[in-house]
Amino acid sequence: MTETFRSGFACFVGRPNAGKSTLTNALVGEKVAITSSKPQTTRHAIRGLVHRDDGQLVLIDTPGLHRPRTTLGSRLNDLVRTTWAEVDTVVMCLPADEKVGPGDRYLIGEIAALRRKPVLAVATKTDLVSPERLAKHLMSIQAAGQEAGLEWREIVPVSAVAGEQVDLLADLLLATLPEGPPLYPEGHLTDEPTETLVAEVVREAALEDVRDELPHSLAVVVDEVVPREGRPADRPLLDVRVNVYVERDSQKGIIIGRKGARLKQIGIDSRSQIEKILGTPVHLDLHVKVAKDWQRDPKQLRKLGF
Repeated sequence: MTETFRSGFACFVGRPNAGKSTLTNALVGEKVAITSSKPQTTRHAIRGLVHRDDGQLVLIDTPGLHRPRTTLGSRLNDLVRTTWAEVDTVVMCLPADEKVGPGDRYLIGEIAALRRKPVLAVATKTDLVSPERLAKHLMSIQAAGQEAGLEWREIVPVSAVAGEQVDLLADLLLATLPEGPPLYPEGHLTDEPTETLVAEVVREAALEDVRDELPHSLAVVVDEVVPREGRPADRPLLDVRVNVYVERDSQKGIIIGRKGARLKQIGIDSRSQIEKILGTPVHLDLHVKVAKDWQRDPKQLRKLGF
């Protein structure tokens, strides 16, 4: 008797910084989504692929739903809602080191309106709390679902960082998917274009240690990826030219740093990951440009890929 093969889409939702990207990477087993302690880091619905003998799970890590203050914010919220409508299963992430708050309840209410779709709750970051605190958190999640008229398919405590219960979550997610053939070829970990992955790696490096107002003003675009001419076949080199956009001249100075030290460090921090993505040694050429108030300008948003 042949085992049933299941395939389909599941998306992670939650407030910004709820551990969605870290969980995506843990399930895929490789880094496909950037992670940062800064809220609203994710700006694309990144697809990560989990290949198993009994099924294929396509994970979509959405931006955190939030009260938008810019055109970009509104577009990111639209992206989240569109994704919810299209997936087979929705997973709500609620970090165990924070109480279930008004933002979570708002989200749970939104998800409850979907109806007839399996919804799992995941208590993320369980490695940061005591067993007693976790038990209270799980009860709060259960109560918040009841308040909204939402019956959780499962409530699962998980630590993506420690790898605890990640495999169990994969089992539970796969069980909610319809029977069907694989949707992507074996070996693929994401369907994001390589340029998007490269840009996200640079943005993650640029987000480290910057002031709070800067993360939302940062956009990264890969200008070109071209083989260096005249290199021997056994020693290829790719020239990767990347533009980092900010909204004001003062922010440009922050990214470049004193005598270019900060920009140099961003290059050092991101080069090895980019080489892993492209499978070839790279020469990374970073430039910082000002695109004034791009988050509020529909024309500039289009130019920057939003």
